[in-house]
Amino acid sequence: MPVLTDLPGVDLVLRRSARARRFSLRVSRIDGRVTLSMPARAREAEALAFAGRHADWLRGTLADMTPAHMVGEGTRLPLEGQEVRIEAATGPLRLEGARLLVPQPIASRLQAWLRARARDRLAAACDRHAATIGRPFCRLTLRDTRSRWGSCTSDGALMFSWRLIMAPPEVLDYVAAHEVAHLQEMNHSPDFWAVVERLCPDYPARRAWLRGPEGQALLSWRFA
Repeated sequence: MPVLTDLPGVDLVLRRSARARRFSLRVSRIDGRVTLSMPARAREAEALAFAGRHADWLRGTLADMTPAHMVGEGTRLPLEGQEVRIEAATGPLRLEGARLLVPQPIASRLQAWLRARARDRLAAACDRHAATIGRPFCRLTLRDTRSRWGSCTSDGALMFSWRLIMAPPEVLDYVAAHEVAHLQEMNHSPDFWAVVERLCPDYPARRAWLRGPEGQALLSWRFA
């Protein structure tokens, strides 16, 4: 794996793409991975030279990233906008007030539970918003995405980050409304934002929360 001499300890993941027309760098907000995308026919030496010219940007971006937080016993984790304490327990995983009792292995059991809870909340929100505009979706999937909270395809498939379950419910609802609005407007035109406002009148505040430090901090939690 290539390493920049100006950034010891930082590995570069090279990704060739037939669609890429230029070099680009991306730093994952989840694990700090640095990906260098490059045209299929480009030389690796050219790619590394490009990354070297942007070493200062990479250094600053990596320094500003929120430190990763490992999930385990005693962790205080955001859940639907409220802080809960993770405690090891036997029996089924259960929420008791501000305590989340989780059987071993804690990280994998907790992640599965969060994903299931996120699916329930997002499905309910999407069903409600889709009924409002009369545009059904064909399926809903969850991923641990690094660059977007949700997406909508032209055939009506919705995708969301399961980490939205850690955000306040109104923020999750905004992302559901945003993607459902794409069922009617596959763009970000004024008409699209008018649909979002119809579904979620106070969306600017919810969008700002998600784009701010609290929203970005949701990406720092690690479950493995």
